[in-house]
This record gives sequence, structure tokens and C-alpha cells, in this order.
Amino acid sequence: MVLHTWGQNLSLHPHIHCIVPGGGVGFNGKWKNKKAVGKYLFPVQVMSKVFRGKFIAAFKQILLNLDEVYTYQLNQALYHKDWVVYCKPPFNGARGAIEYLARYTHKIAISNHRILSIIGNVVTIKYKDYRHGGKSKLLKLKKPEFIRRFSLHILPKGFTRIRHYGILSGRIKYQLFPQFKKQQPIGWEEFWKKMELPLNKCNYCKNGILILIGTIPKRGPPILIDVSISQ
Repeated sequence: MVLHTWGQNLSLHPHIHCIVPGGGVGFNGKWKNKKAVGKYLFPVQVMSKVFRGKFIAAFKQILLNLDEVYTYQLNQALYHKDWVVYCKPPFNGARGAIEYLARYTHKIAISNHRILSIIGNVVTIKYKDYRHGGKSKLLKLKKPEFIRRFSLHILPKGFTRIRHYGILSGRIKYQLFPQFKKQQPIGWEEFWKKMELPLNKCNYCKNGILILIGTIPKRGPPILIDVSISQ
């Protein structure tokens, strides 16, 4: 499950992308495919009715918490029309969907190549207008507005952009799939030996001697390291 909060023009557009497996693991520990055969995991018409029911149930609870009355007329109005859940098969199949999500997992709201210029108090960015066929357009924003929009996508402390759930959750994935048992990390020396690289020779010029000046920690930014080398 991947959290995505921005649109092309840096507007706040929070939504999630989920990868849902077409099956599951039974009580016997074996994989079982879904019964339905077709383009969709669930029937589209059924999804619309279930979504409507879940939404209205949550809406009733909100009114109850606000001491508001959920009337019969309101209930009839909500159920009178058919609700539409937009559903379509992914482009290029499941692999295409995964490749699409992979482009967003570790990105920020805007990359440098889309910032065309910063002149005076105006920032000009390039964006795609999907309402008009994905045409490339320019957007001029004053610096405070650009910073405001960018700040909308800085996640609060404790929020996670990527979350694994179900059979891929950290709690049970190794129980269900012991063949993917987490491997112990290896040191750089052992890794270089495994890659058949010389431990103290530069892999590019083949002559220079490599000198270890520090190790980057697993989390957080690299610590400041004095790279000066005395002769």
C-alpha cells in the first residue's frame, strides 16, 4: 500500500495505491487462487453496492456523533441512485501496475527537472494537465505559494509512505513463506569478496588504493566525516 498525496500542480490530492493479490494462503499453508476468472478481482457492480453501504454506514455514525438525525428521506435519497465505483484493468497487466507504483515510492512532490526557473518572486514549473489529454503546461507560482504547496506533502512524524499488510506484513510473511527468510546483512568486505572485487584497489582505475574513512549509518543522514588524509 503506497500513500500518494500530490498532483502534477502540487495540489493536495491524498490517495492510496494498493496491490491486492489474486488469491490467498489457506489454513493448510498452501496458495489458493481466486475463484473468479476475468479482468477484475471483484465484480464491478458488487463493488458499487458494497462501497455505498460502507459509506452510508460511516455517514450515519458521523451524524450520530454530532447528535444529528438521519432521516428516512435522506436514506431514500442516498439509496435511490446507483453509486459508481471506477474500476478498470491495469495497463500492461499486473507488472505494469507495479512498475507504475515503483516510480512514486521514494519520490518527493516535485523533482528538479520540472522546476524551470526561479526569477524574482516567481517559480515556474512544468506539469501535465490530465484533464486535457496530459498536455504539458507551465504554471507560475509565487515563492510563498510554491513553498506552501510543497509543504503539504511533507508527512507528519509517525506517518509511513509505504505499508505492507496481509500476507506481506512483517509479522507473518516469514511464517507463511519460510523460503524467503530474512538474510543477515553482510559487511562490505564480505560483499566485495562475493562480487570478486579487490578489497583495497579502486575498481575503476585499477591502481588507486582505497582507504576507509567512515561508515554511513543505516538510518538518518550521513554523519559528518573528516575526509582529509595526512600524507
